[in-house]
Amino acid sequence: MYAVIKTGGKQYRVIQGETLKIETVAGEVGSAIVLDKVLMVGNGDKVSVGKPLLSGATVNATIVANGRHDKVKIFKMRRRKHYQKHQGHRQNYTEIRIDGITA
Repeated sequence: MYAVIKTGGKQYRVIQGETLKIETVAGEVGSAIVLDKVLMVGNGDKVSVGKPLLSGATVNATIVANGRHDKVKIFKMRRRKHYQKHQGHRQNYTEIRIDGITA
């Protein structure tokens, strides 16, 4: 059984037992969260698609860790204009483990 969820402006295809990194979600490590923006649920040949969300479908997850991704370096330059700009960015994330999918 799998589901397609929407969180943090992105869509993820998840299955039970999977661990993934999503945009930051409020909560402590070890606490349970419920993701209720489910777009699609599939179980073998049976597929249920929402318009745009499935009513009554939820995904239960546990927060495993909070952290920051690797640094992304941004370098801007205009040739012959003596302009250079260096910048870096580290995006926060929440790592979750999918415990169950209910449709």
